[in-house]
Amino acid sequence: MKVACVGGGPAALYLSILLKRQDPSHDITVHERNPAGSTYGWGVTYWGGLLDRLRAGDPESAHAVVEHSVRWSDGIAHVGDRTTVHHGDEGFGIGRHRLLDILTRRARSLGVRVEFESEITAADMLSDADMLSDADLVVAGDGVHSGLRERHAGHFGTEVAVGRNKYIWLGTSKVFDSFTFAFVETAHGWIWCYGYRFSDERSTCVVECSPETWTGLGLHEASEAESLALLERLFAGPLDGHRLIGRAQADGSAQWLNFRTLTNRTWHRDNLVLLGDAAHTTHYSIGAGTTLALEDALALAAALRGSPRLEPALDAYERERRSALLSVQSAARYSAQWYENLPRYIRLDPHQMFALLGQRHSPLLPHIPPQLYYRIDRAAEQLEPLRRMKRWLGPKVARTLHARTRASRE
Repeated sequence: MKVACVGGGPAALYLSILLKRQDPSHDITVHERNPAGSTYGWGVTYWGGLLDRLRAGDPESAHAVVEHSVRWSDGIAHVGDRTTVHHGDEGFGIGRHRLLDILTRRARSLGVRVEFESEITAADMLSDADMLSDADLVVAGDGVHSGLRERHAGHFGTEVAVGRNKYIWLGTSKVFDSFTFAFVETAHGWIWCYGYRFSDERSTCVVECSPETWTGLGLHEASEAESLALLERLFAGPLDGHRLIGRAQADGSAQWLNFRTLTNRTWHRDNLVLLGDAAHTTHYSIGAGTTLALEDALALAAALRGSPRLEPALDAYERERRSALLSVQSAARYSAQWYENLPRYIRLDPHQMFALLGQRHSPLLPHIPPQLYYRIDRAAEQLEPLRRMKRWLGPKVARTLHARTRASRE
């Protein structure tokens, strides 16, 4: 089979590895529009469950990922001058540049062609020089703004919901020992960040606030240098005097964004299939974007191995991933809403607020007074009947609210 992967992100690179391992005779090319070594973002997070799946998919690349990852097990929250610590599950961080380098090297070692500065656009697919015309399978791994998907926007049924809060993705020379949250009150409302290390020298630091706080602090008019200087002052305690690092935009602007939650009615058309962010996005606050992209690759490779015909394989891939994503997408929606409604929780005692931060994925939390929810949650840890009721109610409420939301849109 001849396969063309458009976009050189983790999902497309990992898919090329899996397909080559399944059948070395596959002819696979990954087209990446940017130069080698250029990538956005700082570090990505993942948890132990993903490692088990990566080891099953390709032990060699999994070993390299583990070797270059850092670990943490505690979470710490700074709320003003108050601090609380939570002992949780072990998490992992790895630099995005490092991850891409590992996957690129592994793909090439298996015979995959990885071509940088090779941009494929929707216009290219309509020209006589179409580089994808002879491919048996075209994989759109070209991200949330996928040009291949947009060429057939009516078919895919893409919908985008824009989040309310403003956020900016930064790096820092501060190496956080734990997954760190910091909430700072200003004259214009709360602003917060969370940081995690991805190497022994650097950490990721995501800053978020309401649009009112953003404009009140003047961040809507500030250059990147001015924004970084203000944020360094606001988060001087957690940063421990370290600097924040931006993305060096050519015009000197700060890249503040509103998160875009993207869904599609269908994920494939003829021999074109969507992968990763081209197919779906989930709010960054649950730290699952890269994990879900790699799991897409695993599912698509398995579906192609299981069926000699392309259409049934793509159908099977879409069914499996849609089903697997339901709970994750629900968790991401409620997580984003938790932060959008931060004043509802921020005045609680720090240990209570942090406990509800950990419960932000729950569909019940927005409908129960926070302190009551906290008491019920603590009681549920001790009483099996309450645990069973909570497990039963959560999905039931989520399904009901999701159905109402769909109905209101229609």
